[in-house]
Amino acid sequence: MDKLDIQLLSLLQKDARITISDLSKALALSRPSVSERIQRLKEKGIIEAFTARVSLPAVGREILLIIQVSGLKVSPQEFEKMVAQKEDIIECHRVTGHVSYFLKAAVASMDRMRLLIDSLMPYATINTSTVLTSPVSYRHILPQE
Repeated sequence: MDKLDIQLLSLLQKDARITISDLSKALALSRPSVSERIQRLKEKGIIEAFTARVSLPAVGREILLIIQVSGLKVSPQEFEKMVAQKEDIIECHRVTGHVSYFLKAAVASMDRMRLLIDSLMPYATINTSTVLTSPVSYRHILPQE
């Protein structure tokens, strides 16, 4: 990746709906060159997808949870399969250390939170924290120098 690719990634992360024409102007490249660079970044797996970032509170999921999972009572594969089916769980990370997984969940109510926690308890020891604020909720990612 060169300097132009890094600039392109920065612009796309700020606004993935930016037009090829606007990218072309910002980078001082032709539209075909910009399109080729985007395609190459996609083919290399650097750009995984173009998506919309959704506000959790705006869609009624105002309670954000971090759930620590330890002492699994089932295989990791069985646990991961079950977690993948839970719509309230928006991230799942298998980690090293005494905690086996960190889950991030977004729910609409305390009752929904209770139901989620209750559904996880047969599988492992669960420790739940409610997020009060997120000083860094999202960060644009560029290659490190």
